[in-house]
Amino acid sequence: MELRVLRYFLAVVREQSISGAAERLHISQPTLSRQLMDMEQTLGKQLFIRGNRHITLTEEGMLLRKRAEEIVDLVDKTEAEISCANEFVSGDIYIGAGETDNMRLLLQTAKKMQQQYPDVHYHIFSGNAQDVTEKLDKGLLDFGLLVDFANLSKYESLRLPAADSWCVLMRRDSPLAAKEQISPADLWDKPLICSRQVFLEKRSLSNWIQKSIDELNIVGTYNLIYNAKLMAEEGFGYVLCLEKLVQTPPTGELCQRPLQDGRASYLDIVWKRNQILSKAASLFLQHLQTDFGTPEK
Repeated sequence: MELRVLRYFLAVVREQSISGAAERLHISQPTLSRQLMDMEQTLGKQLFIRGNRHITLTEEGMLLRKRAEEIVDLVDKTEAEISCANEFVSGDIYIGAGETDNMRLLLQTAKKMQQQYPDVHYHIFSGNAQDVTEKLDKGLLDFGLLVDFANLSKYESLRLPAADSWCVLMRRDSPLAAKEQISPADLWDKPLICSRQVFLEKRSLSNWIQKSIDELNIVGTYNLIYNAKLMAEEGFGYVLCLEKLVQTPPTGELCQRPLQDGRASYLDIVWKRNQILSKAASLFLQHLQTDFGTPEK
């Protein structure tokens, strides 16, 4: 399967029509239609459902779209790294991160490097540990910033000299809002909303809360905090999250209370073991090591 044809396929997906994609690609509509039909015949699967006004994807087409996007992104990233492989330092650095206020530490390092190398650009991908490590393993990210990540066997890592504290985000009129700190027993019978990473791993808070995830009343999960904030505002439940991610002014609808005993999570900067980094990414790693020490073993 040619890279050119994958780009054609993605153009049709974006435009939702062969005519629109052909115009954007500056090729004839019959030529594009023939390329797509050849692709379907090669794969032995129907990729599109051709409607009167729009084209939609079949299940196989949706899978191909995901893989095609990864392939094209990786090729573009590789071409950019090779074209910048000279004495002049430029290029792109790709960082995946969970939601944490301590992302500031990496950005402070990047800011210092930016002053010396203004032609290096930084791209941040937000997601949970599963999202970030999947892209790391495929070469789509250079670094990941992960919270409470235990499986470091495939990665080199640096531990940040900071930790994130956990809290409960809730409506200000909730019963627990009157407490200064939240104890484990306070949450045993409450409707809880936790990050999908915590829900899947079933370990991050289990020691503190003294119950397994299966014993708790988990009414919802989230990947990014904004939607969890909306759930809290609607009184859907109590959100277990990291502090400083949501602003809760004294007159606002929401408040947050810390967990008793200061439950905290450590953060690691990770990159794939034995990975060949671009010149820009290698330089960034040197700056990280200067700021935060040598890799964890």
